[in-house]
Amino acid sequence: MKKIMSILIIGLTAFGILSAREISGFVSDEAGQPLPGVSVIIENSNRGTLTDIHGFYRLEVLPSDKMLVFSFVGMESEKISIGKEDIINVMLKVANVAMEEIMVVGHGSRAKMQLTSSVSSFSASEDIRYMPAPDWNTENYATIRENGFRNAKANPLSTFSIDVDNASYSNVRRFINQGLLPPGDAVRVEEMINYFGYDYPEPTGEHPFSVTTELAGCPWNPNHYLMHVGLKGKSFDNTELPPSNLVFLIDVSGSMSSPNKLPLLKRAFKMLVNELRPEDRVSIVVYAGAAGKVLEATPGSEKKTILDALDRLNAGGSTAGGEGLRLAYKLAGENFMEEGNNRIILATDGDFNVGVSSTSEMERLVEKERENGVSITVLGFGMGNIKDDKMETIANKGNGNYAYIDNIQEARKVFISEFGGTLFTIAKDVKFQLEFNPQQVKAYRLVGYENRLLNDEDFNDDTKDAGEMGAGHTVTALYEIIPAGSDETAPSVDLLRYQRSQPLVGSPSDELLTIKLRYKKPDGHKSRLLEKHVVNNLKKKTSDDFRFSAAVASFGMLLRNSSFMGNTTIASVLDLARNAKGADEEGYRAGFIQLVKTVDDLHLLAEE
Repeated sequence: MKKIMSILIIGLTAFGILSAREISGFVSDEAGQPLPGVSVIIENSNRGTLTDIHGFYRLEVLPSDKMLVFSFVGMESEKISIGKEDIINVMLKVANVAMEEIMVVGHGSRAKMQLTSSVSSFSASEDIRYMPAPDWNTENYATIRENGFRNAKANPLSTFSIDVDNASYSNVRRFINQGLLPPGDAVRVEEMINYFGYDYPEPTGEHPFSVTTELAGCPWNPNHYLMHVGLKGKSFDNTELPPSNLVFLIDVSGSMSSPNKLPLLKRAFKMLVNELRPEDRVSIVVYAGAAGKVLEATPGSEKKTILDALDRLNAGGSTAGGEGLRLAYKLAGENFMEEGNNRIILATDGDFNVGVSSTSEMERLVEKERENGVSITVLGFGMGNIKDDKMETIANKGNGNYAYIDNIQEARKVFISEFGGTLFTIAKDVKFQLEFNPQQVKAYRLVGYENRLLNDEDFNDDTKDAGEMGAGHTVTALYEIIPAGSDETAPSVDLLRYQRSQPLVGSPSDELLTIKLRYKKPDGHKSRLLEKHVVNNLKKKTSDDFRFSAAVASFGMLLRNSSFMGNTTIASVLDLARNAKGADEEGYRAGFIQLVKTVDDLHLLAEE
């Protein structure tokens, strides 16, 4: 009898194996963004898999399997019944439980900050949270060499271009929300600071922006000062803005097929279309293996026509980015508005690999076309093959700005909350030059802006390109200062043989520095000068803007493991930020606080 039962069990087991079927699906967060590395386990078994970089999974199940369990660090687990459907899509919600209750297993700090995206079977007892980074990741970031301290006597001038880009912050947020630390070169501190708006006064004089300064003790080094400099561009109601001639240049190559690329892109552009006015015009160009025109210039009043054109877009093919750029500039020129805003909006993961593809060739193309009055805004999407360095270069050289859209909320920020600043330029080639008074300053360091530094003589050279200021935009720069009376050693050079430093002429001893700004009108060719003297007046009570910008800078230095971060800790960042949240109507500052807490909860910065 026992022998018969054994044969029967073996037979039923074999039948079950032969009746196995495959289930697949997509796992996302509440914003619809894919979640890589989610564990998908058959309940009461050691069989399972992980979602890939696009949030997809594939798993074989038996007739006896009843439930799938989906779990991911920081998210509430979901149990889903296995029915007759072969496709099971799941949305995970952020967990309310204390993050300390979630086990994170790793092998050294590098393992802790890298999440697998391979799709393979595993044992439930194995480490499934963090594994070495996949070798298919081809994201590119320009090398950043942090600014050091400069001796105010030998180098009294600091010159740089403004930067209104904020792609770095949303890209860093994407990494952290996936349980990863961003690459150091992905952290551009000035872009993180400038992601947030600040309550600077509206300009009232002849210039299109106001200048605000604040000096206080440096939060991460009590022996130093921190100088906060803020610009505020003139704001306009959307009805006051000039008409727009827009060309949507959309990457529909095969690399754009994942849900956080073309599908998100289309939803984002629909937001912008709904903001258009009858006097605005939109053309659409796409590129994959070749470039093509999808929509002739169409009035903003014909929204259905524009939206239908967006709905028809699908991804596939290689990436003829150079050809697409040329066609977009051609359409922008054919529909040029003399008194309007002429702009290309390029949306891509930056993966140009056919035709004009090198960064230098792209630079020459956009530099040539910007002289014809057409600007370019660059929007980055997706993960895994982001060409951040190339996209930033195109925006910088094309008199435009660069943003990274990681979710639909970010699309709303770019296209609705900051509509004017994103699309309408009020000043171009905006340059800063600060002259430090050696009687008050021993040494200084510009925080961030490493890829925006200019030679001192470039300040007065109107042929040198610099950043653009959008309507309502704010730009913030921070300087860490070693005061003149400090015993601290500052960088120095030997005395010169053929010239000697001369005392400052006409500079009051109580002046800390002089701020000079040069800019051109959007259609101008000759720069205008704005100058402001700053007295050494150290504040004991600082503004919310001062403390919050310092918190963001501290966090950026912490992520970069900067040698200049002083006594910065996660706790000190949180303390600064929480006490500087202010009104925060849009919730962006609260989002930053949550992001810092996530890094702390996941122990991503734990020492080896």
